[in-house]
Amino acid sequence: MVLPVLVVVVAALIWGLMAACARIECLDAARAGARAAARSETPSEVISAARGAAPRDAHVAVAREGDLVRVRVEAQVPGVARLTVRVDGEAVALAEETVR
Repeated sequence: MVLPVLVVVVAALIWGLMAACARIECLDAARAGARAAARSETPSEVISAARGAAPRDAHVAVAREGDLVRVRVEAQVPGVARLTVRVDGEAVALAEETVR
């Protein structure tokens, strides 16, 4: 009786750890993309920089809001049945050409 419960608890802990790691990867990828965008790199280079650090099959969105560049990275963490969850990370940077 205890062994099945223990297996379920360990599986839930591993899934939670995978979700936390994917969230951290999304944040790191968004930061990498925001740094690239702040250096006035091309949009394809910004997306490439973000995808290089992002989890597999992540979605990258880049937006310019005045002097700020916003990069958002979203990924889906696989799970059993309804335990699939989306994680995201967002970073904002000041464009270098606006700094005097």
